[in-house]
Amino acid sequence: MLNDVLAGFYERDLRKLIEEVNLFKNEEDLWRTQGTVKNPAGNLVLHLIGGLNHLIGKTLAKSGYVRNRDEEFSRKGVKREELVTGLEELILLINRTIKSLTPEQMDGEFPIFFDKPHTSVSYVLVQLMAHLNYHLGQVNYIRRVLE
Repeated sequence: MLNDVLAGFYERDLRKLIEEVNLFKNEEDLWRTQGTVKNPAGNLVLHLIGGLNHLIGKTLAKSGYVRNRDEEFSRKGVKREELVTGLEELILLINRTIKSLTPEQMDGEFPIFFDKPHTSVSYVLVQLMAHLNYHLGQVNYIRRVLE
């Protein structure tokens, strides 16, 4: 049951992130900052795409994804359409992966070190959900400040 709940929350919140990306009136604003804000919304989206593809895709689904974390924050000017496509693909990957996990796998140890030793898969999936929402709030705030 937790699998279905988590998959539903991921889809809901990634769709909200897609909505936020599409609400930027000027696509260029996805790559702007203001004041002490260091990361533009576009880079936060790339970071979520990269991190979730790595931790859920590569680590749990064995997707073969190769993460370049530095590029998530240095790459600029990615088209809105490409960001949305990456998020849509992520929804499918996460939904399929989480729903395929058995209760034993959910309770089992996450395959790589995460946060602290011997964390369960379910712990990591909940923590990643919190991280997604942290950045979703930042993207929303950046958009409203800039526009």
